[in-house]
Amino acid sequence: MNLNDIHDPSFLKTMNVHEMEELAGDIREFLIQTISRTGGHLASNLGVVELTIALHYAFSSPRDKIFFDVGHQCYTHKILTGRASRFSTLRQYHGLSGFEKRCESEHDVWEAGHSSTSLSAALGMAAARDLDHDSYHIVPVIGDGALGSGMALEALNQIGAENKNIIIIFNDNNMSISRNVGAMSQGFSRLRTSKTYTGLKEGMKKSLRSNTVGQAIYSGLKTVKDSVKDAIIHGGIFEEFGLDYIGPVDGHDIRELIRVFQMAKNHEGPIVIHVITQKGRGYLPCEVDREGKWHGVGPFDVTTGKQLYDVPEGYQSWSGLMSSAVREMAEENPDIIALTPAMINGSSLRKFFAEFPERSYDCGIAEEHAATMAAGMAIAGKRPYLTIYSSFLQRAYDQINHDIARMDLPVVIGIDRAGLVGDDGETHHGIFDIGFLSPIPNIILSQPRNAEEARNLLYTGFHQSHPFFIRFPKGIQKNPENRQFREITVGSWEMINEADTNRTVLLTYGDTVDTVLEKVHANDLPITVVNCRFFKPLDEKMLDRIAASGKKIVIYETDMLTGGLGSLILDYYNRKNMNVSLRRFGLGDQYIHQGGIGQLRKENGIDLNTVLEASLEE
Repeated sequence: MNLNDIHDPSFLKTMNVHEMEELAGDIREFLIQTISRTGGHLASNLGVVELTIALHYAFSSPRDKIFFDVGHQCYTHKILTGRASRFSTLRQYHGLSGFEKRCESEHDVWEAGHSSTSLSAALGMAAARDLDHDSYHIVPVIGDGALGSGMALEALNQIGAENKNIIIIFNDNNMSISRNVGAMSQGFSRLRTSKTYTGLKEGMKKSLRSNTVGQAIYSGLKTVKDSVKDAIIHGGIFEEFGLDYIGPVDGHDIRELIRVFQMAKNHEGPIVIHVITQKGRGYLPCEVDREGKWHGVGPFDVTTGKQLYDVPEGYQSWSGLMSSAVREMAEENPDIIALTPAMINGSSLRKFFAEFPERSYDCGIAEEHAATMAAGMAIAGKRPYLTIYSSFLQRAYDQINHDIARMDLPVVIGIDRAGLVGDDGETHHGIFDIGFLSPIPNIILSQPRNAEEARNLLYTGFHQSHPFFIRFPKGIQKNPENRQFREITVGSWEMINEADTNRTVLLTYGDTVDTVLEKVHANDLPITVVNCRFFKPLDEKMLDRIAASGKKIVIYETDMLTGGLGSLILDYYNRKNMNVSLRRFGLGDQYIHQGGIGQLRKENGIDLNTVLEASLEE
């Protein structure tokens, strides 16, 4: 069918199973073709096509609340709720979000770009529903490793205690972003393969037919209540939380999924439906991927599976640059250990894990745990390198503050995807970490301008005794010409292009330093550029020198103004009672939507031309 003709999910209720299976094929082909042009979360969405169709057939959105954890599994949901015609704008500037967005549709009742929030939200909704004496269904879909997170387990604990009607869909594809890890995953594997396996095709059908409840269901009874528990098998860990359990169920069998969902609608109390799906189903490169390469992709050739935009010769990703430098140092220092919360592939740690398996730890989607585990390693004499995306680092704030910084432990933390990241929007821009880290005592916070400085900051981090943070952006960087490591004096800045005739001193950081310098040199602009490679501590001697020059000061930052470099400098000058002519450029007090980084900078008044023009004003 023409997917653009879909306005809401109600049309599904007029379809038979065969027609819905054909629809699933149409949606899967549409997703492959569309995402090949825009990029997006491909494998996770290919795996939930039939599941999402069956959910929207069995339930009535938006009255019934269907939502997806992390949110990256929602593409079929978007199509069924009338947004297929906008998929050419997926993750583009002012286009369709790659996650659920309440402003997009009344069918998006929750939104998140981070994992493991759905169950807490579901319990909150259930509590509010019951206070209103209402009776709609609440159906969170959780999977892709999110159940291993502490937050999800905390929610399960209270859901079992509160005993409210919630239908939890556990989408089990035995994958997180890459292969699942941990005892929870092993427990789920036992559930999949246990003798009590019931895909409804076999064991569940027999079980239902063997008791009065099952006979009632098969004869069409619509008001089954408490006695449905008779048809529920032992649910392992879920049952320990006080949750009833059905499954595992074939997540690609629409008929069986609908049958289970209809039964669950009549169940009293919380229930988990364990659904087995295949991540990447329907596209071979995704199906065989066990490293997470097809979890989130850029544009690609459908026929060959080849990414359309390769890294140019002589360049590598910032993530790859950092991980390769850590790997080099680990060859010389047996105390260096690498940790990541489920981002082995994203943070380019695959080679480190292969070379040093005994010194490599994937902690699952559990940033808090990863941070404190790193602290434990440091206190026992090891030198942990913990790499976390900036937007996920905030989830470990308490652990950084309480467990790492308070004890002044030498953990080196790579803050990946720092700054604007583009396509994933508000939930993924790494623009807050300077502001929330800088007030914490004992820490050192830095950002390199290029590959050589990145390697040297890492080297410095492993040769000092405090918590050492290194920010680096999404994107690529030219390979270093000098591969020798050297220590950088902590808190030192670089003044570049200095001249007495320069009217302005422009302070900035990261790869923006070289971008500004290129423009200054190309146009012979009277601007001195300062590489502020440390946010904490500041280079106070240089700040004093700049203030004494009496020249105009421009601070150009590509993160939040509040709490950022400019705020820290203003605080210093205020404490020293210095009068300076200073202008700041940075992101204002708002969340930044998705789009190309250049587009977003221009929209927010921090594009290079705007900053340089202001720098030259009298």
